[in-house]
Amino acid sequence: MSLFLERLAAFIKEQDYNVLRIAEICNGGAPESLDLQLCNPCQNTYSVAKAFVVTAVGLLIDRGRLNVTDRVTEILADLLPEGMDPRWRDATVDDVLLHRCGLPGGFLDIDVNDIQAYGRDFLRYLFTYPLPDAPGTERRYTDGAYYLLSRIVEQVAGKPLDTFLWEEMLFDIGFQELSWAHCPMGHPMGATGMYIRTADMAKLGEIYRTGGCYGGRRYLSEEWVRFALSRPYELSPNEGGRSFSKGGMCGQNLLVVPAQNRVVAWHAYERTDNGVLTRWIEDYTE
Repeated sequence: MSLFLERLAAFIKEQDYNVLRIAEICNGGAPESLDLQLCNPCQNTYSVAKAFVVTAVGLLIDRGRLNVTDRVTEILADLLPEGMDPRWRDATVDDVLLHRCGLPGGFLDIDVNDIQAYGRDFLRYLFTYPLPDAPGTERRYTDGAYYLLSRIVEQVAGKPLDTFLWEEMLFDIGFQELSWAHCPMGHPMGATGMYIRTADMAKLGEIYRTGGCYGGRRYLSEEWVRFALSRPYELSPNEGGRSFSKGGMCGQNLLVVPAQNRVVAWHAYERTDNGVLTRWIEDYTE
């Protein structure tokens, strides 16, 4: 077990944070993990799942099958319902990635809201909902945007989001398990509901730390990684610019510290301050 994980575990205990498991990849080595409490092998990543959706989009863009300037309604032309808000025709993939597609904040949040209100067809509900904003204007963080991206990936790839990621990347980088919540019609939610092991979550951060590689093999282009981090699409710089991360509800976090050649991931439940943990990790020296 690395000294870093031992010291991080001691700090978490000192702070009385309710962290379940921590994992680290340092200097391109194999991932290590440490259980801080009795817990299941896989945990819900909540919104950290969105970084995996961004990655699926990047894989399609690298293959020339998708572009961030593509219009959402052109990609999903065969799936558009009657009664759609006509302003959707202005929305691009980039708008959706940045939560600027016009949907209200918190839209389609299955972790908080009763899904019975959405009906069986989430895509129809999404497209016929009266948009409070024109696409490309206001940023309103919403799970609806990343459900929409899941459907875009499925339409372009010809297979569901989770199947596409397994085939293109996850099996080859050694993922052990993955289960993704689906809508009533069987499509992965994208935005949330992805259950994985903590060490596997860290592997995604390693791909972005290295500019697109894992274990010496390239999965994403350097151009896509630079672009995705510059927008930023979900993996965002923390205060001071020493790290970038993606967090999820109830304390989940995927953190990349480039100067340390380190990726740290943790699953938690509620009583956790990711800002305090991030600063401790950024300041860590052996």
